[in-house]
Amino acid sequence: MMDIMALKKGDKAPDFNLEDQDGKKVSLGSFKGKYLVLYFYPKDDTPGCTMEGIDFTKNIEKFNKLGAEVLGLSADSLESHCSFIDKHKLKVTLLSDPDKELIKKYNAWKKKSMYGREYYGIERSTFIIDQHGKIANAWYGVKVQGHVEEVLKTLRGLKSSS
Repeated sequence: MMDIMALKKGDKAPDFNLEDQDGKKVSLGSFKGKYLVLYFYPKDDTPGCTMEGIDFTKNIEKFNKLGAEVLGLSADSLESHCSFIDKHKLKVTLLSDPDKELIKKYNAWKKKSMYGREYYGIERSTFIIDQHGKIANAWYGVKVQGHVEEVLKTLRGLKSSS
């Protein structure tokens, strides 16, 4: 498997056209003129992913006030996303990338290891995409605790300098 370079500040954000939990097509172009927080997470309804979804949900109004939309993305099915949202009352839009094409374009598909077993999976990653479709900030190997606050702080800094 070819390792794609990590995305960094100033790179053009890879475009997408994926379905959200309601089966509605969502593309990068839908967010022109706004900031977009795009976060990749391994799996619906697992402890870390649930905590991250709840943290983004608790802060969704703060993101919206800063002119930002929040999208979560995993390879889970639309049905899985719907039950995840319903179960935890999430207010974030979740995109499904079952073929992992976008996950790979954002370099969030990594070799992992657990208990000595190696496998490929989604590395928790977050990107702020600016109003012009460029990467304004990128985090790879995200730790859930305190991450949403860090993303908000970064977004506030971007807004005040623009």
